[in-house]
Amino acid sequence: MTRPKTRTAARTLPLKSWMNWTALLSLGVGVIMAGAVRAQDADTTVSHGYSFYGDLSYPADYPHFDYVNPDAPKGGELAIAFVGSLDSMNPYSGKGRAHLFSIFGYESLLGEAPSDGLPADQYSETYCLLCETVEYPADKSWVIFRMRPEARFSDGAPVTAHDIAFSHNLLLDEGLKSYADAVRKRIPKVEVIDDHTIKFYFADGISRRSLIEQVGGVPAWPKEWMEKNGVGLKDSWLTSPPGSGPYVIKDVDLTRRIVLERNPDYWGKDLPINQGRNNFDTIRLEIFSDDTASFEAFKAGEYTFRRESDSKKWAAGYDFPKVERGQVVKKELPDGQPPASTGIVFNLASDKLRDKRVREAVSLAFNFEWTNESLQYGLFKQRASFTQDTPLMAKGTPEGAELALLQELGDLVPPEMLSEDVRLPHTSKADRLFDRRNARRAGKLLEEAGWTVTDGKRVNAQGEPLSLNFLFNSASSATITAVIENFVSNLQAFGIDAKLEKVDSSQFTARRRDRDYDLIYENYPAFLGTGTGLAQYFGSEAASYSLFNPAGVASKLVDELIEVSLAAQTREEETAAVMAIDRALRHELIMIPVWYNDSHWVAYYDQYEHPEEIPAYGLGYLDFWWYNPEKAAALRTSGALR
Repeated sequence: MTRPKTRTAARTLPLKSWMNWTALLSLGVGVIMAGAVRAQDADTTVSHGYSFYGDLSYPADYPHFDYVNPDAPKGGELAIAFVGSLDSMNPYSGKGRAHLFSIFGYESLLGEAPSDGLPADQYSETYCLLCETVEYPADKSWVIFRMRPEARFSDGAPVTAHDIAFSHNLLLDEGLKSYADAVRKRIPKVEVIDDHTIKFYFADGISRRSLIEQVGGVPAWPKEWMEKNGVGLKDSWLTSPPGSGPYVIKDVDLTRRIVLERNPDYWGKDLPINQGRNNFDTIRLEIFSDDTASFEAFKAGEYTFRRESDSKKWAAGYDFPKVERGQVVKKELPDGQPPASTGIVFNLASDKLRDKRVREAVSLAFNFEWTNESLQYGLFKQRASFTQDTPLMAKGTPEGAELALLQELGDLVPPEMLSEDVRLPHTSKADRLFDRRNARRAGKLLEEAGWTVTDGKRVNAQGEPLSLNFLFNSASSATITAVIENFVSNLQAFGIDAKLEKVDSSQFTARRRDRDYDLIYENYPAFLGTGTGLAQYFGSEAASYSLFNPAGVASKLVDELIEVSLAAQTREEETAAVMAIDRALRHELIMIPVWYNDSHWVAYYDQYEHPEEIPAYGLGYLDFWWYNPEKAAALRTSGALR
């Protein structure tokens, strides 16, 4: 089967971000490199990067990534918006609410871009940044990184192997529990060989998937500075530790804005991995309490780049004069990544939702067709899969290698998974919100589950109502709010005592972490490869507390399929296992899938430029776009920008 060309994990943010912590447990993995050279030990590989299937796209002497403009000018400002509330600059502890900007300053041994994966044109490849080489034996029982001695933190202190070991151990001691529990079992020892050489040892008897990228992706924090200042991950940072990256934090006011400034003395600015990147002098984040205020601020020029997710705004909101005069560009750009698995997530620990028939009935209250036509201008497609529109998307009944794998698992696999088509979302009538056919189906399911109708309400044998609370972030757009309100209205029409609890961003974050809800509008990252991160999203061991698993999925079948995928030795074996995971998760019905968009919707003041061809796995506006000073001057002369 053809190798899927897509990037792992959450299309939303990579490695170091709290909002997309997934890259610390990245789903793609790698081991043997094309173009790698052999050390004196014939079984040891030494290379400038890392890829599992042995096919690094860029040779050791690559001058820059193919998709960047290596001659992009430096200068100007990019300003974006954040809707909600922030109270910390520390995204690593799971306490407080921090933004992506809080991790921009931190680099790792193997390079990652904070806003997108790196490189953005290849799947499951990483290249040395703080390291010069990565070295490992054929059995992948350890890895050695030889670091660049010229690497410096922004305060001028050298970045050393001691800092990497300190950071690794700090994440285990004070970071997220689900991450620490998983890593301790897999990485029992780290050894600082000298100031610029570090070795990680991997446990015996486990899959080698994800391990080298995992330790290669640890953010580098300054050991001496943090110990001197008594700063750890348990603290809610306002003043962040120095980082080694291209940007430093210039200004922080968590009620108004965060400003990053490009460090003119950045140690790595001449490395091939950084050519054509990090082009803006400043990157500014403006903070708003709701999306309506944010959009009005964009029209007024208070910030200059907007990624749109609201279909109503995209279809009808960009008719203001600046767009008509060409001062604001409205553009759709191709998106080669699979969509995040967004939907209405069931809390599987909720007593009332343990019965799959109840979840089936609840799902029938969502009318995608009416929602898309009436609220979203028909702009979306309905998502069905966790690997949507990729070669790993389960279809029909299992066959070939996937069927053989499921048959080998015996009684773990429900018989209907072998004989019936994979679960697809139900269909509804587009001409009315309340679909009577689906309501009848829901009613039958609820009756079978013991929820009968008394005075128009669903109650159990003890007369207790079927009550469900839907936790919802009040900062969400008006369109999303309308979608969820109509869904709850349908639930109530089914006789379910459904309550929509709108709370502010800070309450939403706290209650989400405590899993204090029956239903929530959330997402899982798309996955297109195997790795230890799958257990953090969908595995039983951390299901009760993993912040990455809002449904609390705990399935012996899914657990076993994850283990099989980790043991895969070929792309064909991995493909069969990942396809089976998609099928099993859909069978479990952990969420009601909603919609997806296969394009980036962007609007920006006409002072930015980008490569003619956007790479498949990253829009890159914070990474490899650049500023045109002549266009910016024209905007100011016309009064479009101050």
